[in-house]
Amino acid sequence: MLQQTQVPRVLPKYEEFLEAFPDLESLAAAPLESVLRHWQGLGYNRRALALKRTAELVVAEHGGRLPRDVTALRSLPGIGPATAAALTAFAFGEAHAFLETNIRAAFLHHFFPAGDDVPDSDLLPLVEATLDREDPRTWYYALMDYGSMLKRTTVNPSRRSRHHVRQSAFEGSRRQLRARALRVVLDHPGTHAEEVARVIAGDSAEVTTVLDELEREGFITSRSGGYEACR
Repeated sequence: MLQQTQVPRVLPKYEEFLEAFPDLESLAAAPLESVLRHWQGLGYNRRALALKRTAELVVAEHGGRLPRDVTALRSLPGIGPATAAALTAFAFGEAHAFLETNIRAAFLHHFFPAGDDVPDSDLLPLVEATLDREDPRTWYYALMDYGSMLKRTTVNPSRRSRHHVRQSAFEGSRRQLRARALRVVLDHPGTHAEEVARVIAGDSAEVTTVLDELEREGFITSRSGGYEACR
């Protein structure tokens, strides 16, 4: 929830989400429509879908307990190398090197003050060498807080990363169109593409394309020409 969203917006949604789905079993058993409804307002609905699918797999294949093994974690939907390493550090206190935006900023600031286009492959060995193997959780918390402070008080060091990407504007974007179309389907199950386009005042052909995307990705399904959330 926090990856691209401001803390004040996340906290009430986090509490609401945990109240609705207090454990992996309840999340796995919940209809996708319910999960997506509780996620509304946070954006990046793919993360809600991946979280739901991950819960289903963990319950089915791991007895309802998140695996500690990095390789096993990476096999779950939406979990890449950095997220898997972060989970082992924060959930289990195990030391694995990873980068996220604030950690990257801290290492760029100190080790590449005049660098440009610095790849993560140059940073990861430094993260590995400096990692507190006795208490990786606290070390990473400190690095993240420090990197966040650097971004507020200096020219953002992350701009010197080869992997730095400026977030595109949400207003008027395809992401916004997808979010609005999905909300209409959640609020009005069985609605047709033409009605979705009318409600959101969107181009009919573009809305149809977006709905087709959402269906292929497993968010919605079509029945008799109308759309509803997948189960």
